[in-house]
Amino acid sequence: MDRISIYGISATGYHGVFEHEKRDGQTFIIDVVLHVDISRAAASDNVLDTVHYGEVSELVVEQITAGPWDLIEKLGSEIAEAILAGYPSVATVDVVVHKPQAPIPVPFTDVTISLTRHQKQHTAVIALGANLGNPQATLAAAVAELGREVQVLKVSPLAITKPVGGPPDQPDYTNQVVEVRTALGPHQLLDLCQKIEAAHHRTREVRWEARTLDLDLITYDHLVLEDERLTLPHPRAAIRGFVLAPWSWMDPDAVLNGQLVSRLAADAADTADIIRL
Repeated sequence: MDRISIYGISATGYHGVFEHEKRDGQTFIIDVVLHVDISRAAASDNVLDTVHYGEVSELVVEQITAGPWDLIEKLGSEIAEAILAGYPSVATVDVVVHKPQAPIPVPFTDVTISLTRHQKQHTAVIALGANLGNPQATLAAAVAELGREVQVLKVSPLAITKPVGGPPDQPDYTNQVVEVRTALGPHQLLDLCQKIEAAHHRTREVRWEARTLDLDLITYDHLVLEDERLTLPHPRAAIRGFVLAPWSWMDPDAVLNGQLVSRLAADAADTADIIRL
């Protein structure tokens, strides 16, 4: 993993177990090392494709001036967690907190604590489908685009399926399911899916209409969620053979809502017409 290092970020903080430390404050100095893949930024030469070290430095100062905390261990942990939360592409962060003015009654140069924190990874299942243009090429491109932002763990064989619902006389669909690992939250992952759809000119004018590309977030760890944007697990996945069949081909032991996906696939009304490529 590549690294971005920032040394000597300093600000006045009010951390310490003594009352005068919280009242008067003192200088804290922070070093951070971000473990992150910078290959995309190297290729694009675009700051949007990397971690902005100026913004990270400002975030560190915000944490120094927050609190107050009794211990620099707490300060270091707060800095690490803030960086990981703000920058999902950072896989690991190393933080060193320096407290050179610590109230120690003997001569000394510095007091430091060092810690390493890792981005929490999540596993998600995403279903892909298309029935306009060149669906097989579109799905291959979409999987590749996902792979630039998340780790693609498994990819199912392609399935040719009949349209379910929507306007009549639609072309057959090509469907696929992938399993990914990511540090993105569920709504961030949904945003990524919709960004990829938009790049392939997906429109939403008629429900279940023919489409150039559809990416549905099916599961995210074992999360149960329902809000105005997202329901997890996907509310119709358990009856959709075009999702269940390729998912079961990819992972015969997969479980959805406590039931084997392969068994749900066998029971789904549309499974009989599915062709495996």
